[in-house]
Amino acid sequence: MTDSTTPLTAGAPQPVQQRGLALIRDPLLNKGTAFTENERAALGLRGLVPPPVVSMDDQVTRIMQNVHRQHSDLDRYTYLETLHDRNETLYYRVLLSHINELTPIIYTPVVGLACSQFSQIYQRSRGMYFSADAVEHFAEMANNWPEDDVEVIVVTDGSRILGLGDLGANGMGIPIGKLSLYVVGAGLHPRGTLPILLDMGTNNQALRDDPLYLGRRIPRLTGPAYDTVVEAFMRAIRARWPKALVQFEDFSNDQAFQLLERYRRQLLCFNDDIQGTGAVTLAGILSALRITGQTLSEQRIVFLGAGAAARGIADTIVAGMMAESGISLDAARRQIWTLDSQGLVTLDRLDSLSEHKRPFAQNSAPLPNLLAVVEAVQPTVLIGVSGQAGSFSEAVIREMHRHCERPILFPLSNPTSKSECTAEQAYEWTNGAALFASGSPFPPVTRGGHLLVPGQCNNMYIFPGVGQGVVSCQASKVTDAMFYVAARTLAELVGEDSLAVGRLYPDLTLIREISVKIAVAVCELAFAEGLAGIERPANLEAFIRARMFIPEYQSYVAA
Repeated sequence: MTDSTTPLTAGAPQPVQQRGLALIRDPLLNKGTAFTENERAALGLRGLVPPPVVSMDDQVTRIMQNVHRQHSDLDRYTYLETLHDRNETLYYRVLLSHINELTPIIYTPVVGLACSQFSQIYQRSRGMYFSADAVEHFAEMANNWPEDDVEVIVVTDGSRILGLGDLGANGMGIPIGKLSLYVVGAGLHPRGTLPILLDMGTNNQALRDDPLYLGRRIPRLTGPAYDTVVEAFMRAIRARWPKALVQFEDFSNDQAFQLLERYRRQLLCFNDDIQGTGAVTLAGILSALRITGQTLSEQRIVFLGAGAAARGIADTIVAGMMAESGISLDAARRQIWTLDSQGLVTLDRLDSLSEHKRPFAQNSAPLPNLLAVVEAVQPTVLIGVSGQAGSFSEAVIREMHRHCERPILFPLSNPTSKSECTAEQAYEWTNGAALFASGSPFPPVTRGGHLLVPGQCNNMYIFPGVGQGVVSCQASKVTDAMFYVAARTLAELVGEDSLAVGRLYPDLTLIREISVKIAVAVCELAFAEGLAGIERPANLEAFIRARMFIPEYQSYVAA
């Protein structure tokens, strides 16, 4: 097996066990039409591929021509996943070469549509499925996976896929997509990644009635039955891969917080919806404040939505306020107002509130809706994590702008169809003054001859670099401080030219350099706090770069 820390550009020919069709059918080894004449002769490939030896660049050109021939984004997603299944090196080369165009296809927003139809477009198994009716076999199942050096596992139970809700086993598209971003963004080796779906059933009746649905057709497990399955799963993967980083993804609010709290002290894990979203949002706000010239602790922040994402963002902002100005935890929390389906979260509702909402309950009279809160609070920052399309109405945004010269507007709900407002609306209703970032991408807007470039508050800026840092230094745990330093690092990488057009995040084409800087910052923190499991390398950045997978073909025989 290829060492998961070895780049594919190693100089000496790499030994392979497979020959002939078996080699072509291994997506991690297949080169397709790029096998050299010597490789074709030595590895039994003559006659099994077309005669010309094709360069990787020409292969990329052919792939992109076929991408552009597809009739819809879902067709493009399916075509790229077909490439993923047959030639991973080429797949990642294509993604890196066309990252701005293709990232929205392989992840948000198109992955939401792909998940909604996952059972219909399913072609080939990728990753693992741990079903609640097979708990006694979990250890055996983990041992069925052929790779010993798994570094990162992304797991979901499909209960809250983006803004689409319970998609059950169809949620497998999320771990697959996230791990593709780990490879593209931070150079994790594909062999060291493992997507997993915990099949707990589904409360989506339409899926249970669908004859093509690939999950268990039972109501979703809850309570002790659910906890038993998760515990068995965690034991099995900890025994098989004791050093692997586990990323919880798209779990419903009732599970996301308790799973993170239960396991974060037992093994290497984090929740990207809580911690990753918090870090990338804080980074965008810090960038916006470079434009306004204000401090974080001066901000009045309103959230529409009070779930996992809201809590994660709010906690990260609070940590930032405390670090910046030294204000108390309680004082920082009083700068944040949250709304749920009942209106403003207030102290007089404390007995009926979920645990994760209580720290941000305000000592305020009840306020029934977002407009009423904006009128009363006069916020400088408005963050949407509600999944309610259009909920940042013209009346709300104009009222906010009436009290705030440069409103910071972050409608973060995914996919695009769930966004609280569009970039064009935000700019129109604030006369171009809004500082805007969204969960799914929006195109640039020209207003009065001035180009305005919306930011995408994309977790891809954060979690690949954090993950690379954690596994590179073999950290013993993932801390909130790691996400805070990641946020500050990301904000510092936004150039003045980007800020001049309102862009709050760096260009995504720089993602590997961004991830290296974040990984270094995370490692430095781990070494400083005694959490690293290795001795500090003399050149930490060079050490991390040397670990990164580069999507270029390796030689299997001497030239």
